[in-house]
Amino acid sequence: MTDPESDRHREALKRVAVALKDMGVAFALAGGYAAWVHGAPESAHDVDFVIEPADAPRVAAALRDGGFDVTQPAEDWLFKLDVDGADVDVLHRAVDGDLPGLLARAEELEVLSVRMPVMSATDVVIEKMGAMDEHYCDFGQVLPVVRALREQVDWDVVRDRVGGRPFADAFLFLLDRLDVVGADA
Repeated sequence: MTDPESDRHREALKRVAVALKDMGVAFALAGGYAAWVHGAPESAHDVDFVIEPADAPRVAAALRDGGFDVTQPAEDWLFKLDVDGADVDVLHRAVDGDLPGLLARAEELEVLSVRMPVMSATDVVIEKMGAMDEHYCDFGQVLPVVRALREQVDWDVVRDRVGGRPFADAFLFLLDRLDVVGADA
């Protein structure tokens, strides 16, 4: 049995995905719920979707017109939805700058009885590791996700795309030392 917060997140995920599909925009389920679809623990924070930057104003307006509560935070790379008490972020930027590639690599999967594009496990890990910096570096939050997804991830691609970022490099070192992934993986 799920808790009421998970139920709200799941219902919001379905409602927003269907709305995005109806608009015909390129999108993908992202973040913690994309990781969950691939086998990680369920997100307790929010639901994330990614869309093209050029689509953001039109999508926000259409969602607002469709009855969703849309707000624009100070960050210029996302807008937020409150869907019956569940937080949904609609992002229009990828950490490594490859949003078109991220959307192209998304796989059409059935999520809670709704078919939708879902970010690949490799891209989920890249986004999580690329977001680490001196303001947010909680390895304890990311480690269970990476452990759950490790066999689905192309580690050569991860190393190539996050290499040179000190926090991501440190996390890769930790993953190697914990035998989550090998140095050659």
